[in-house]
Amino acid sequence: METTLSVRVEALTEETAEIRRFELVAAQGVELPAFEAGAHIDVYTGGSGVRQYSLCNAPWERHRYVIGVKRESQGRGGSAWMHDALRPGASLTIGTPRNNFALDAKAGRHLLFGAGIGVTPLLAMAETLARNDAEFTLYYFARSAAHQAFKDRLASSPWASRVRYHLDDGAPTIDLAAELAAAASATTHLYMCGPQGFMDAVRRAASSWPETNIHLEYFAALPVEHLDEDQPFEIELARRGEKFHIGRDETIAQVLLDAGVDITTSCEQGVCGTCVTTYLEGEPDHRDFCLNRKERETRVALCCARARTGRLVLDL
Repeated sequence: METTLSVRVEALTEETAEIRRFELVAAQGVELPAFEAGAHIDVYTGGSGVRQYSLCNAPWERHRYVIGVKRESQGRGGSAWMHDALRPGASLTIGTPRNNFALDAKAGRHLLFGAGIGVTPLLAMAETLARNDAEFTLYYFARSAAHQAFKDRLASSPWASRVRYHLDDGAPTIDLAAELAAAASATTHLYMCGPQGFMDAVRRAASSWPETNIHLEYFAALPVEHLDEDQPFEIELARRGEKFHIGRDETIAQVLLDAGVDITTSCEQGVCGTCVTTYLEGEPDHRDFCLNRKERETRVALCCARARTGRLVLDL
């Protein structure tokens, strides 16, 4: 199966002073691979590496992918390249869709919390839930009205009445703690995407919720840091029967790639979930932003995790 696709920028739209919407179509004019709400794609951003962007159009639109890109002045250059280098007609290489942020089909009600550009995966979720006649509310937080992207789409959607807004600089506002306390139930699921401060605030407000009912996706993370107390450890690849030493300033992914082991990485920040692997023995020191508490019982992100034990056995 092809893991990359050649696409063309069909159209771009200024959503805000910082956010631009890109509509991508297959270079050959064929249908694009299917995706589900919550999925993202890798975008190869010139000399700035690979960046991940959530798909925000309805999943049944196989003729296009739509992404929103916020220009990050303090970023690594990928978003600036997207804004500066791409125009309608430009060619682009992307990865096939992957999903670490899927809707839970068993949920009786869905609460979608997004801040800023973090609303993008929630738009596809809202489209899907509305089509399935599921119960949901989309909560959209922004610094001000000028920072709200996708305003026309939200206002004109068939599910516009299910959208609630919060503006940091004035009305309307949403009381996170009161909202989540009133909505808590065994069948209600919470989905959130946004910057670190927003995610922390939602997590605090939902601290009494079951972990299995909370789904999250970070679109950015702090660089992976090596702590003073980090110690070397050993990893064993169970299926290959090989062992590797991981130094204090090395990552598991880095050592394995240097040794020619075939693993896939992307963001290298513990956000996208590309390098997540099953572990069989040992206790990881999890430092990712993509795994929940239950998943961490069996899975580990190779780009940022370390080990609390001297040895970690991976299912590789």
